[in-house]
Amino acid sequence: MTLADLDEVLALEESVYPYPWSRANFADSVDAGYDTTVLRDDEGQLVGYFLVMCAVDEAHLLNVAVAAGRQGQGIGRHLLDRVCACARAHGMESVLLEVRPSNERALKVYNEYGFVQIGRRKAYYPAAGGREDAIVMRYTL
Repeated sequence: MTLADLDEVLALEESVYPYPWSRANFADSVDAGYDTTVLRDDEGQLVGYFLVMCAVDEAHLLNVAVAAGRQGQGIGRHLLDRVCACARAHGMESVLLEVRPSNERALKVYNEYGFVQIGRRKAYYPAAGGREDAIVMRYTL
């Protein structure tokens, strides 16, 4: 992912998340040198992306998304494979992420992949009528 990708990334983000990241969130992550990857199909259409921050021995999956029309095709699993490969290449021992309890589709993907719940962050996410917890999950590499 580069700054040139941000219009498309932001459009995808806004189409799949009720509380999307801002352009500044993505730009800051790119500028900070986090591992950022976009996935495009054979026609060059953006189908997904991820952003990972590596620290000490753990990779933190900051954001991952698959285009709505491409969900259920194994793209999420493919992106997780690439996240883990990226983390291993940096010598990380695990991958950490937060996910909304209401994001049942993502929870299913993470559980099937082998992520395990290790905690909960109370009132972590904005939500209609208040805040929503985050489930904290880890995958050991």
